[in-house]
This record gives sequence, C-alpha cells and structure tokens, in this order.
Amino acid sequence: MDLMQIIKDRRSVRKFKADPVPDEFIDSILQAGQWAPSWANTQCWRFIVIRDTEIKEKLAETKGKGNPAGDAIKYAPVVIAICAELKQSGYYKGEAPTIKGDWYMFDTALAAQNMMLMIHDLRLGTVPVGLFDSARVEQILQLPESMTIVILLPIGYPDEEPKAPKRKEIGEIAFHNTFGSH
Repeated sequence: MDLMQIIKDRRSVRKFKADPVPDEFIDSILQAGQWAPSWANTQCWRFIVIRDTEIKEKLAETKGKGNPAGDAIKYAPVVIAICAELKQSGYYKGEAPTIKGDWYMFDTALAAQNMMLMIHDLRLGTVPVGLFDSARVEQILQLPESMTIVILLPIGYPDEEPKAPKRKEIGEIAFHNTFGSH
C-alpha cells in the first residue's frame, strides 16, 4: 500500500471481531514502534502485549468519563500498552536542557504513530486510548516507579468502517517563514 494512502485511510476503530491476531503481526507492530526516532536514541518506550481477558477487563474499567473506548479495550483480541521510562528522553547528563523537560510523551507518540500505521497496513484496526486512570493502569500492569503508562492500543480486525473526519485546509495550518505568513 502507498504510504500516503495508509496515512489518509487510517481511522480510529473501536469495534473488533473476535478473530485472534497472529503473533507475526504483533511482532511487526512491535518492530514498527522499535524503529521510531527518539531523543538522542534513548528509546524510552516499553511495550506490554496484553491478551489476558481478565487484565483487559480491569484496564477497561479504568477508562475516563465520556471515553467510548472501554469496550475496545475489553473486547479487542490484543491490547498493547505503551509505557515510558522517565527521565531518559530529553535529558543530558541527568539534566533537562530544554524548557520542555521530559520528552517521553513526544517519543512514545512517535512510536505509537509508527505502530498505528503498521496496524492499518496489516488490515487491522486500533484506536489510541489515553483517557484512563493512569495510577490504576500502572498498578494493573505492575509498572515500576521509574515507568509511566502513556497510551493503550486495542488491536484487532475491524468490525466497523469509521468515516474520515473533515480536515483543515493546508492554508489554515501551514505558514511560510513566520507564523501567519502565506
């Protein structure tokens, strides 16, 4: 598939068929995350592949109010939790040299995007889920204090075909040389 077409066609999928996802697909998805760029190649991300029904049910219970992704977490054949090692990305000799501080959100987002594009290329679906009780998720996944949860990716064969949302025109979001200049 053409990369631009993959980017344009990827949708957030919240309903999945019960069909299992092959291990080789999960391996490809993990490799896509592994090869994402990161601050000074720190690769602060860690991935937890969850197939256990009881753990997925517990994770679904942590969803935030108004988050429609609870069933996606609960019923997807696989959920990948993307976690980050704190105070690695964005640090040099133990200090954060920019006003942005810890860059783990940036680096894990790069890995997540690679993974979501690979998921779509494999004809699977996912939705990035970030609205949940982080402390509870970290407890369920038994993360050490040096780690934090960033996002959950429920993965499976789509049982829906979401429509593409309208996008802003390039002229509304892109400028030349300085902000607001066309």
